Amino acid sequence: MPVRLTTAQALIAFLAAQYTERDGVRHRLIGATWGIFGHGNVAGVGQALVEAGPALMPYHQGRNEQAMVHAAVGYARQCGRLSAHAVTTSIGPGATNLVTGAALATVNHLPVLLLPGDTFAGRPADPVLQQLEVPYAGDVSVNDCLRPVSKYFDRITRPEALIPAALAAARVLSDPAETGAVTLALPQDVQVEAYDWPAEFFEDRVWHVRRPAPESYEIDRAVRAVRNARRPLLIAGGGVHHSAAEDALRDFADATGIPVASTQAGKGSLRHDHPADVGGIGHTGTAPANQLARAADLVIGVGTRYSDFTTASATLFSGPGVRFLNLNIASFDAHKMAGLPLVADARAGLEALTSALEGHRVDSAHHEAKAAWETRVGEAYAGSEDARPTQTQVLGVLDELVTSDDILINAAGSLPGDLHKLWRTRSRDQYHVEYGYSCMGYEIPAAIGVQLAAPGRPVWALVGDGTYLMNPTEIVTAVQEGLPIKIVILQNHGYASIGGLSESVGAERLGTAYRFPSGEPLPVDLAANAASLGMSVLRAKTRHDLREALTRARAADVPTCVYVETETADTVSGPPPAQAWWDVPVAETATRPSAVKAREEYDRQVAARRRHL
Repeated sequence: MPVRLTTAQALIAFLAAQYTERDGVRHRLIGATWGIFGHGNVAGVGQALVEAGPALMPYHQGRNEQAMVHAAVGYARQCGRLSAHAVTTSIGPGATNLVTGAALATVNHLPVLLLPGDTFAGRPADPVLQQLEVPYAGDVSVNDCLRPVSKYFDRITRPEALIPAALAAARVLSDPAETGAVTLALPQDVQVEAYDWPAEFFEDRVWHVRRPAPESYEIDRAVRAVRNARRPLLIAGGGVHHSAAEDALRDFADATGIPVASTQAGKGSLRHDHPADVGGIGHTGTAPANQLARAADLVIGVGTRYSDFTTASATLFSGPGVRFLNLNIASFDAHKMAGLPLVADARAGLEALTSALEGHRVDSAHHEAKAAWETRVGEAYAGSEDARPTQTQVLGVLDELVTSDDILINAAGSLPGDLHKLWRTRSRDQYHVEYGYSCMGYEIPAAIGVQLAAPGRPVWALVGDGTYLMNPTEIVTAVQEGLPIKIVILQNHGYASIGGLSESVGAERLGTAYRFPSGEPLPVDLAANAASLGMSVLRAKTRHDLREALTRARAADVPTCVYVETETADTVSGPPPAQAWWDVPVAETATRPSAVKAREEYDRQVAARRRHL
């Protein structure tokens, strides 16, 4: 018998019946829906959520549309991409606010379902409120902005069109090679239109998340490359985590002795104290990892897309005759760096390589360099108990307190570089740095999503003052839902990371300080702001204060903020400098000495760039 429902009601009922399955374990595909309601979705999706009730489709109230996507992305990453959230908005500004979050999800290969309202399909009035008129195309709306940042996009202009569109959306969301933001634009009149739906549309449907094994030809070629290499280096990318391949990577490293460096997305693939782990790779990487990269004759990339930070803008891998072997589930990434492609699931591929390389082992002399780097980390973390801490010293105190249960979230500013170089990762999911899009304002809403996926675990959002001011509003959501996230605000009075970069490229820190023209800091109290949004706030002036505040925050069962004004690294020891270059083009002609000097250094560095063919 057909089931008569509105389009929106049918969509929610369909989503509630979708599941993923991997390795014999089933997960709900859409765990909940986030929403801010306006005239474009309140009578459609909003009413459908009321009709369904929280047992069928849980609902979370957001304060900012972009932040809702960030929360959904944090949830999906913590769930290993096996479960995701949907996000619904009204038409107009609510919909366009989704674009940044959608780009972040797609860049990082993380699933999120976007359900923006849209203009009337029937066009009874034209234009409607918040409609952007396009004189040359009547079927374009602001939602078309989401096309280039979505892995799948459709506009549901008739109720029956939802059936193929919803199936396609679920397929992409559950596809390990294709996943990202998926957008179903919903005209507000179509949302409320009734239709007789086939009952089969609402039956439980399981989407198998495949683990494709490598082809025998590719595995044989890969084994030859590894056996012939004298100085191999493995780079662990985010694909190791996405495929839950951490144990397989550890077994590979134990069996072969090949050292393992990690990208931002791949950090934590091995524990920091594993003998094969040499830390982060690239511009924000460690000295031992980058030394090995410069000497490597074979680079084994596992689940990495080789961003410019990883390759030091194509200057890092400088060994004569260096070749690349790329294990990746996405053929697009497997063929980068003119490498030998090994197109497969990361876990399946590593298991096949380990088996085929039985008895093969290399000697690596990285242990002394790793020990020396650990000494440098300890020096950066050390400081007086009675002095104002530097940013790296804040990380050092936190490092003393956390266990493998804790999860750290960061995305932008100078913190990602310090964390990639210095942080001692204790578990496969402790290190959550979003650096594919490096989006300011990600951390706080992402912490909410992670806390929803990992109840009972301490979840830390580490933010500078610049990032905090971008997007603090979801603090209210954490308070409303009783989620005990911990926020650490590091106040350094400006965009410190870009300030340093600006100085290095001859732009003289223009527009990067939060100060009066006299140079005095602005009288902005971010701790008071966090308290006004409902957080419990702890202020720390010294390293001793900070330890006490972080300890209290970690044990708190309510959303808690630790506020600390940091000392600059100009006056005390800071983190080790960059161990590899990053290409930020410098003015080719200028009159100011700072820019002229910066260009000379740029020309010297860019001469080392190399195309791998």
